[in-house]
Amino acid sequence: MSVGVRVGLGVDVHALEPPGPLLVGGVRVPWDRGLVGHSDADVLAHAVADALLGAAGLGDLGSLFPSDDERWRGADSLGLLAAVAARLRSAGWAVGNIDATIVAERPSLAPHTGAMAQRLASACGLPAGTIAVRAKRSDGLGLAGRGEGIAALAVAVVVPREL
Repeated sequence: MSVGVRVGLGVDVHALEPPGPLLVGGVRVPWDRGLVGHSDADVLAHAVADALLGAAGLGDLGSLFPSDDERWRGADSLGLLAAVAARLRSAGWAVGNIDATIVAERPSLAPHTGAMAQRLASACGLPAGTIAVRAKRSDGLGLAGRGEGIAALAVAVVVPREL
């Protein structure tokens, strides 16, 4: 049986609390609140990592780097993403592309999406343009709209790696 193109979906949500700055997609955004989590809580990096792992059938971020393991307290999420990308390569997969969306009412993240895409691509060892990042607002609805947190969604396409 041949293995073809595979697609994975990653979703992550983190609460926002003082103090800042805010870290999303490896980019520090000046803001009076930051994301809360066991690692550095980079919601976008986490969603991208889960999308990659799901596409390759390699589990999820929480199983590889559990939040009840003190080794991962304060971990750099771009470093975790790099480890995920290496795991995919070792398992015989190559990334086709990644498409990601951040949902946040404030601050405006749209001016930072290009830098986020570059940081994520670099962490994955991918060429520029392989990852697209967009920022959306939720028109005051839900946890993002109320400023309680930020959500991120990512879709990844992986293909068998040519040896």
